[in-house]
Amino acid sequence: MSDLRGRVAILWRGDPARRGQPMPEESRLYPVLQALSALGMDVEPALYADAVADEVREQLLGLDAVLVWADPRRGDADRVLLDRLLREVAAHGVLVSAHPDTILKMGTKEVLYRSRDLGWGSDTHLYATLAELEAQFPARLAEGRPRVLKQHRGNDGVGVWKVELLAGAPPGEELVRVQHAATRDDAAEELALSQFLGRCAGYFGAAGPIIDQAFAGRLAEGMIRAYLVGEEVVGFARQTMADPSLDPAAPAPERAFGIPSKKTMYGPSEPEFQALRERLEGDWVPGLERLVDVDREGLPLLWDCDFLYGPKTGSGEDTHMLCEINVSSVSPFPDTVPAKLATALRSRLAHEPRRRSATGPSG
Repeated sequence: MSDLRGRVAILWRGDPARRGQPMPEESRLYPVLQALSALGMDVEPALYADAVADEVREQLLGLDAVLVWADPRRGDADRVLLDRLLREVAAHGVLVSAHPDTILKMGTKEVLYRSRDLGWGSDTHLYATLAELEAQFPARLAEGRPRVLKQHRGNDGVGVWKVELLAGAPPGEELVRVQHAATRDDAAEELALSQFLGRCAGYFGAAGPIIDQAFAGRLAEGMIRAYLVGEEVVGFARQTMADPSLDPAAPAPERAFGIPSKKTMYGPSEPEFQALRERLEGDWVPGLERLVDVDREGLPLLWDCDFLYGPKTGSGEDTHMLCEINVSSVSPFPDTVPAKLATALRSRLAHEPRRRSATGPSG
């Protein structure tokens, strides 16, 4: 690396007309910029849109690292062109986090199937084709427990469906009640199972397989998000059901399958989450690294795991089941994250000098 201070870009999607302007202080990423600058790194915004991809590429090729916040989909936009750009700059020695190849290994819904035998796993299946879905899913649904279908890659609940079999219909004419997590209002629709499965055809092909999980029986108790920088847990968030008795006049929160979207943030030492933290750092993260072939230095600099409560143990302790891993665009995050992220990036830059001939994932 020619400049030991480090030259770093923070990349996010936005209006290309705003390229070249300073990052607004009210931006969700501004604390990251401050933390990097506090360690002496030279930081610049890299606002991205497909229309200015060539301009962004030239900017990144002159830097040592880029931290990326870009959802798989945003409106009509996807990451095809951006991922191609990031692979190119990584091949020229720029540290990219998270690298597109790393996202494909651990940041899609397929990781729920690949890691189902870890301690965070659950009743999970994978359908590679529509024919497999049509042949196998009805029998699993007939077992009497609602199930959740998840498209391979998405965000904000898009392509995530709760499916519940309705009683009374004869075999071959099954009716289901379905809820789409993206609606955020728990609205349900009743239709023929065959009709619903036909709608899922678009989730296959280049988009990848569909993942099928049993619906979590303790969903009403909320969800826990664990934030990690590399292998270290650096904070938590909790989403729980609102208590209307505390503020009956408060507006109803947006929900997905009954869970409000609002999060309460905690630091990594929150007593309630220490057992989960120990499992993650001591067992589950090392296990995931082995399963998806990502080593310690290849992990994203910032990522998170969403957990639902699983069945209690015989002694009454909580278990946790993995709901998804977020790698592409982790936000919001606890106040503890930016400093940890900045320190980890500085360490990687110090130990992995830029190599113009480098290839492959870089974090």
